[in-house]
Amino acid sequence: MNGSNSERISQEGECRNEAESGILERASAFAHRVLEEIETLAGTTSCKSVQLVRLKKWAQEQGCWFSDCRQFGDYFDRGSENEVYLSPDQKNIIKLNDFRYSDDNLTSFFERIKAHNKYFDACPYSMIGFSENRDGKVCAVLEQPFISDARLATKEEINDEFIRLGFHPEENGEYYTNGRHDIFDAVDGNVLVDDEGHLFFIDTIIYESGTGGVEMYNSLSPRASSKQQKQEYSEEIQDLKAISPRFINDKS
Repeated sequence: MNGSNSERISQEGECRNEAESGILERASAFAHRVLEEIETLAGTTSCKSVQLVRLKKWAQEQGCWFSDCRQFGDYFDRGSENEVYLSPDQKNIIKLNDFRYSDDNLTSFFERIKAHNKYFDACPYSMIGFSENRDGKVCAVLEQPFISDARLATKEEINDEFIRLGFHPEENGEYYTNGRHDIFDAVDGNVLVDDEGHLFFIDTIIYESGTGGVEMYNSLSPRASSKQQKQEYSEEIQDLKAISPRFINDKS
């Protein structure tokens, strides 16, 4: 990926082979070793930036560093954490994930991908390497089947599917949990339904239960921040109404 097309194709082939032999597990193990080193040396688990630097070097050494994003296909979209491309054959979605929802270290990211593939195996992630997005951030390169001819799932369909999977809603459906994992962002834009009624969870946020995932999601998610701002504004309006009858008349 540093020059000729032949080099790029060769290295892409190496990454494919690496994916098949478990790059997710190997990258996860490497990041965990970095975490253990930092914890031993500095007594802290806050080492996300160090892990990213080390993972970039590791990926380059393993032949799984993509230096040219153009090979991922057509730029498709940008979400809160993913830069999204449609593969040249239009069979897969390529996501450059910038680890936004991993706070102090990358442990929750790797746990999340493994959990996604366990619960939502109809639309699994394959980690094929690492790269930098348009903002210059180190990202995991994730590949996912492109679901065509599908519509957005309804809130009721999403809820029913979670119940079938053994989850139950918390905080008025803000997230779902089974006691082991908490799943956020399972909203209509992130869940699709095909003509046969099969649901595809294409983009959710997952944390291990009891690890502060609720607080982390609420602090990092633009969706949660927007809801919080609306709630605070509503509470301010209610307070004003309670102390000022004139306010009510002015708004009438």
